Amino acid sequence: MLSEILSCNYSYHTNPFHFNNLAGLSAYVIRLQMDGSCEALVDGKMQRIEAGDLLLFRPGDSYQLNIAPTPSQESGQGEISSGDYYIICRGSWLDEWWSRKDRPQKVKVVPDERWLSIWQALILEKRRFEAEDPELADYLLRALCLGIDRAIATQSVLQGKSFVATRMKNFIDENAARSFTVAEVAKYVGLSVSRTVHLFKECYGMTIIQYTQNVRLSMALDRIKYSTMTLEQIAVTCGFGSYSYFYRVFRQKYGVSPAAYR
Repeated sequence: MLSEILSCNYSYHTNPFHFNNLAGLSAYVIRLQMDGSCEALVDGKMQRIEAGDLLLFRPGDSYQLNIAPTPSQESGQGEISSGDYYIICRGSWLDEWWSRKDRPQKVKVVPDERWLSIWQALILEKRRFEAEDPELADYLLRALCLGIDRAIATQSVLQGKSFVATRMKNFIDENAARSFTVAEVAKYVGLSVSRTVHLFKECYGMTIIQYTQNVRLSMALDRIKYSTMTLEQIAVTCGFGSYSYFYRVFRQKYGVSPAAYR
């Protein structure tokens, strides 16, 4: 087997927790802060880890994690809260994957349901004990690592404004099959509608409506090719609302009607 998963889980702490391995790790550690905050040893100094911070450590790296009350929490104004996904793994495939590029020990990413679902599948697979399928776990781990690479690459291209812009894009990707408004996207990222519209166009070179239409058309093409659904059903289930609107957008994009394309 090209990789071995030693531990994989979601942990949530409401009490102090400390872990130290300053002598050097014997495996890779990948940790994604989902909720709350903590402190970790990054680039030789303790740093605050907030939601969206991804930690990447290789064998030989010193590792220290500290989950404790913040100053305001110590005064009784709050409670300890820290939730994270983590995986501890090793193997020749991971050695090759890590060597492909320089990897920071901490990077901000937008958690994506697509690769988080792979992480969750890995957790469930590890809970199977004797029935665990090492080959399946190996492939899931590879998919997770490649998904993480894509998330990091997206962040580096849009550094600075990327966190909010990528959250907008993920919201659209995950909700394109239903009708939603730009105001919903703005509320999701905590910005005004005008700022949301401007930031998305600045980062992706197209409007929210244009991007949403592209996602919906991609879904519709697959269903035209590979399903027996009626064109009216495809229009509704791909978020267009009505066949007449779907027809107009489809013809404008591809130069033929949905019926002629089918």
